[in-house]
Amino acid sequence: MRDEIQHGFYFDDLVEDVRYVHRPGRTLTEADNTLFSAATMNPQALHLDAAWAAGQPFGKPLMNSMLTLATLVGLSVGHLTRDTIVANLGFESIRFPAPMFAGDTLYGATTVVTRRPSSSRPGTGIVTLEHVGTNQDDAVVAVARRTVMVWTRDGHERYVAEQAGGPTADAAEEP
Repeated sequence: MRDEIQHGFYFDDLVEDVRYVHRPGRTLTEADNTLFSAATMNPQALHLDAAWAAGQPFGKPLMNSMLTLATLVGLSVGHLTRDTIVANLGFESIRFPAPMFAGDTLYGATTVVTRRPSSSRPGTGIVTLEHVGTNQDDAVVAVARRTVMVWTRDGHERYVAEQAGGPTADAAEEP
């Protein structure tokens, strides 16, 4: 019997203009909001003080937008980049068109916007992803465009062989 280990997509597998839908979603709670805000040293009353937030435009505490962003990206990891990402290179833009509240469920989908082989790191590719988060009512609550470096299948196999001390494809060709 052969074991097959689940991982994300290699550069070779990611296709431009394909929308990858991530399920299940994640219902965010007041405890999630409080813990995340405390862990990230964010004392904003809008996330932590229900009485104060009641007097603000939304009338109740908002989920910390960084929690929404982190969860949205996290929803994509197991599906797209688990064990295949080399580096997160950056975010081009992030928007929060609608609020998230405690008890809302965040669903994610990611579209591959562009992809190209890396010019500086052979065996990898550069991929721009657009993550879109919606709530249980299908309202868009977050949009983030992110660039990542991911392994090609051959590049990863070569790297794993080198780390294990085995022959690489280049070494095997030498006389």
